[in-house]
Amino acid sequence: MMMMMTKSMTNEMQMCVNACMECHKMCMETMTYCMTKGSKYMDTTMMTMLRDCAEMCMMCTNMMMAGSEFSDRTCMLCAEMCDRCATTCEKMSDDSKMMECAAACRRCAESCRSMQMMPV
Repeated sequence: MMMMMTKSMTNEMQMCVNACMECHKMCMETMTYCMTKGSKYMDTTMMTMLRDCAEMCMMCTNMMMAGSEFSDRTCMLCAEMCDRCATTCEKMSDDSKMMECAAACRRCAESCRSMQMMPV
């Protein structure tokens, strides 16, 4: 399912792409979950954060796969947004779905940050 747009995609980049795709999927699933739960789950901040995080993960994936010169900066912003989304989800620590989403966001943030350490 994974398309390779560049020949030079490293193992670290592939892992980051996978983490971003998984986080995107989790954020989208969690948005749907929140909509079915209603009330406090429909918090505007929560829904906006999940949507923004999902969008950023997809953009980050696309930039890395295209070998964009902006992918390193995109990864930095993605890491920041994933951390923020995780923090928002962790406020509902009694809900396993929210914690699962938070964990995916944390993994993605960590993977995106590791891209910064790589030489260009």
